[in-house]
Amino acid sequence: MSEQIKYLLDEADMPKDWYNLAADLPVPLPAVLHPGTLQPVGPADLAPLFPDSLIMQEVSTERHIEIPDAVRRVFRQWRPAPLYRARRLEEALGTPARIYYKYEGVSPAGSHKPNTAIPQAFYNMEAGIKRLTTETGAGQWGTSLAFAGALFGLEIQVFQVRVSYNQKPYRRAVMETYGASCVASPSSLTESGRAILAKNPDHPGSLGIAISEAVELAVQRDDTKYALGSVLNHVLLHQTIIGLEAMKQLEIAGDDPDVIVGCTGGGSNFAGIAFPFLGQQLRGGRTRRIVAVEPAACPSLTRGKYAYDFGDTAHLTPLTKMHTLGSTFTPPGFHAGGLRYHGMAPMVSHIKELGLIEAVAYHQTQCFEAGVTFARAEGIVPAPEANHAVKGAIEEALRCKREGRSEVILFNLCGHGHFDMAAYTDYFSNRLADLEYDEAELAMALAGLPSVPD
Repeated sequence: MSEQIKYLLDEADMPKDWYNLAADLPVPLPAVLHPGTLQPVGPADLAPLFPDSLIMQEVSTERHIEIPDAVRRVFRQWRPAPLYRARRLEEALGTPARIYYKYEGVSPAGSHKPNTAIPQAFYNMEAGIKRLTTETGAGQWGTSLAFAGALFGLEIQVFQVRVSYNQKPYRRAVMETYGASCVASPSSLTESGRAILAKNPDHPGSLGIAISEAVELAVQRDDTKYALGSVLNHVLLHQTIIGLEAMKQLEIAGDDPDVIVGCTGGGSNFAGIAFPFLGQQLRGGRTRRIVAVEPAACPSLTRGKYAYDFGDTAHLTPLTKMHTLGSTFTPPGFHAGGLRYHGMAPMVSHIKELGLIEAVAYHQTQCFEAGVTFARAEGIVPAPEANHAVKGAIEEALRCKREGRSEVILFNLCGHGHFDMAAYTDYFSNRLADLEYDEAELAMALAGLPSVPD
């Protein structure tokens, strides 16, 4: 029996197209609505924020969309990313399951986020844009867009959620190394930020607030657009290169996943690993269990309402139908900052409503415990966000152990935790609390959802 650990693809085997799940959905996505008219938005409504090429990808129902050669040339620096068989983890757990993980921490920025940062920067450069604004939580997206901006000559302005800005100074340093400007959000640079600081000078921030600030700046100059690291269809599309590569690598391994696990905040890395397999299933392939793992302190899929809501706190964005905790909801400051978003990607929310995926939530101490177990077996220290996927995969492996089932489990290890060691220090010092959201605040945020006729 082969004891192979790594499954590598040649650069020539890198996918030439992204996969678009919209082509295979049994029920189309609900329309995106204009916040003023509540009518479906058109390309002109999105033009202040995105170049035409990305708008066309956002609304496309074509199954395959070509990856530009200029983007693939950059991707070659780290793609195809490796697939690993977690043999030592299997042994440590005593499970008959076969566990595989796609490792996205090999990118220059240390996560899956460059998979969309590079094409977004390329399309904006191609359209003559000079500056991009964006938000970031833990900093993986901000780091990735800063890297992409350096490659394509774009000025990058990043609004980092204040609690993460304070928790993760080295991610901020990496952004600045790549040439980006990074400020804590809420900030004094925008009207929306100043309004929040006037009410609470010590506000911890949220991704919804940071999005408001980035959007507000983007629409003020013709040479500036906005870039988003998750949630939107074109972002999820770009991430499908992960699952497409994994399919080829699992063929080499002679295995096929029974269970696919991904962590979910906005939905990008989950979509990246899961959507190609789900599309195969929707076209008549075998049925698999697909499990989305989210933080218990920000449980949009498991506790949120499926409804139309704003993507930002200041209500500057269009309305999308998604699982949401309410755009005014501020999650507690747990360490997986990339998962602190009030809403889930409309596409991920839609397939959850259709019963095509499952969702489960875990507390951060449970996830760090799983991350430490993984690190001591496999040697890679996961990012706090990735620890949620690790936890989900371990739970599935232990289920297989209880049931005596030799299932194949695939998960996406979306990034390393080298800039998150303060969180691990807190965990080992028993200072890492299982933070709870405020039930009254959640109820108030859900009660304040916009009224949209059926």
